[in-house]
Amino acid sequence: MRRESLGFRTKLLGVVFLCLAHPNAAFAEAPSNAREVRASYRVGVASIDLGVFNLTGKLGRNDYALKAQGEFSILAGLLYKAKGQTESNGTLRDATPLPRRFDFSYADTNKKQAIEIVFGNEAPPTVTRTPKKRPDKKAVPISDAQLRNVLDPLTAAFLSVHARVPAGDVAVCDQTLQVFDGKQLFELVLSPRRTEDLGPKAAGGLRAAAVCGVRYRPIGGHRPDSSTVAFLEKTEDIEAWLVPVPGTDFFIPYKVVVPTSWGDGMVKLTKLKTEPAARRASAR
Repeated sequence: MRRESLGFRTKLLGVVFLCLAHPNAAFAEAPSNAREVRASYRVGVASIDLGVFNLTGKLGRNDYALKAQGEFSILAGLLYKAKGQTESNGTLRDATPLPRRFDFSYADTNKKQAIEIVFGNEAPPTVTRTPKKRPDKKAVPISDAQLRNVLDPLTAAFLSVHARVPAGDVAVCDQTLQVFDGKQLFELVLSPRRTEDLGPKAAGGLRAAAVCGVRYRPIGGHRPDSSTVAFLEKTEDIEAWLVPVPGTDFFIPYKVVVPTSWGDGMVKLTKLKTEPAARRASAR
């Protein structure tokens, strides 16, 4: 497997992970008190431990602020090494998230890149890439109309729907999520599969997960002849295990599984804590 392919799949695993925490249904009423959720995840491919994701979300009644950081490596960085961080903030209108700004930076053994997305009320989002890149003439175009009411990956991850159902209820899986990452616009279509018992040692004292099948559907920004896009569009083996955050009605991923040429890529929850925020979350 080529190094650049592994890097792409690693980033994709992170993107899918960030997106799957938010089933795209009607939002219930936002909590009256600000809450802070902290979660840590291990990332791996087959038997290879790639690294960690650490995430923090602060949710107020009218606004939110989200952060995530990740570090990945293979053979202590001799074969592959990468770091990434991302932030998102926005407002809540009738408990519906309206992203205001999304920042993402990523560096691996080959390159560095940063993306800033600024969302307007009615206008399509504006994207700034560093270093700048020429538009890909072979990419499927995206219209302004298609970019209305989309979510950035991090908002999709941590501004989950309120689902007043018990842990393991696969009703949370019947959703379709539309995401724009600054380059590609795509849908993740969730469907119910099964309920899994997590056992007594699961992080956060969680006992059961709703396992959702996930289908990737590219809309625009991708090359139609991409073998990776074709593989992901065809595969039926992507899964997201969703669990409730204790003390809230939110659901987040306990585990995300994405097939790769090296074996299954996996993100798995190792720590989870939720508590009242020290202060209201505010968009910068």
